[in-house]
Amino acid sequence: MTASPPPGTTSVDLAGRTALVTGAASGIGRACALRLAAAGAKVRAVDRDAAGLETLADRAMATAGGVEAHPLDLTDLEAAELVAAGTDILVNNAGLQLVRPIEEFPPEVFHTVLTVMLEAPFRLIRGALPHMYGQGWGRIVNVSSVHGLRASPYKSAYVAAKHGLEGLSKTAALEGAPHGVTSNCVNPGYVRTPLVEKQLADQAGAHGIPEERVLKEILLRDSAVKRLVEPDEVAEAVAYLCAPQASFMTGTSLVIDGGWTAH
Repeated sequence: MTASPPPGTTSVDLAGRTALVTGAASGIGRACALRLAAAGAKVRAVDRDAAGLETLADRAMATAGGVEAHPLDLTDLEAAELVAAGTDILVNNAGLQLVRPIEEFPPEVFHTVLTVMLEAPFRLIRGALPHMYGQGWGRIVNVSSVHGLRASPYKSAYVAAKHGLEGLSKTAALEGAPHGVTSNCVNPGYVRTPLVEKQLADQAGAHGIPEERVLKEILLRDSAVKRLVEPDEVAEAVAYLCAPQASFMTGTSLVIDGGWTAH
């Protein structure tokens, strides 16, 4: 029997489903893994941080579905495709960030960002689809960003990867529709995660301002709601897209940006 959802959450029953979440050791990925496990899904948690995955698995022991740790570096694309086999739900979340002007951006880092954030999702989707198609049901949720819809200076690799992920998601939606498979993006603004916390120092250096001014003057400048998004808020959107109520939602982007893109 699926455990009751915490107060303020939508009732989503994923009992009997297997979900894979990348970047699951912290931040949005951790919140998604816990939320889907609470809904009854058996979660494969993928991250290169093995210790973080073990902590997550211990935390999830009391959930309805539970979490299995799968330590993996997503630059190993063959392994990424293999780990996705047999999954009913795929949450492509893993990401990394470097803030530099294009002329100073290390090409090797650009390559790594595109590998982890675009090519790996392609391989994971490729690995998951045969099972999804075979059973006539599947959910692909790609954790994109407001930067999948808008650009910002000094983030060439991240913006390029997220824009590419949007296109990949829409293509998967068109191909998956006849097979009962949906594919959508979730597009948060700045989320309270270690990735964003690391940006404070990088952005301070790139813009030549003190770190304490970065949150208000850079990160939240274009947001009508002047706060960071919480990981649990993103996880709730992901869970909703996996629910029966969202079966007609596909090929779209669910924006959680505090009004950023309303400008």
